Amino acid sequence: MSLTLPQFNELSAADAASQLLTCCTSSNWAHKLANTRPIKDLDGLLAKSDGIWEQVQTNDIDLLEAFDGHPQIGNVDSLKEKYRNTQDNAAHEQSGANDAEDQVLEALAQGNQDYLDKFGFIFIVFATGKSAQQMLDLLLARLPNNRATEFANAATEQNKITRLRLNKLFGNA
Repeated sequence: MSLTLPQFNELSAADAASQLLTCCTSSNWAHKLANTRPIKDLDGLLAKSDGIWEQVQTNDIDLLEAFDGHPQIGNVDSLKEKYRNTQDNAAHEQSGANDAEDQVLEALAQGNQDYLDKFGFIFIVFATGKSAQQMLDLLLARLPNNRATEFANAATEQNKITRLRLNKLFGNA
């Protein structure tokens, strides 16, 4: 459902925060952003969101609350469904490509579990437009990091996801 900014501005604070929680599950972020209304345009909303996220991301509890709003990528069947229609169809025409894809998905599922075990939160990445292999490559590149680095990386990725979702909420994506 698309929402206009005038409609959003007219909502109660609780209803506005509820709408924002569909974009990011940090209640602190959602309530702070709802309290900045009225908002004149989408660019202003995104700028306010970015500023509030910058404040909120300094608190591990707020970050973990935002990360908990994402499903864990760990089920091979759900990964197969997600990547069934990837853009690199030509690669799938070669013999054995399906087995290779299954191997990538299994490695991605295992990598996600390894990430969760190491850092205590799920792997967060802006996945739009990325293939399973690209996701796996990013996960494997980030897995050796320390927890503080990964909190920062995940917070940055979370903000990208939030911005996309805000654009969708207000009919701009």
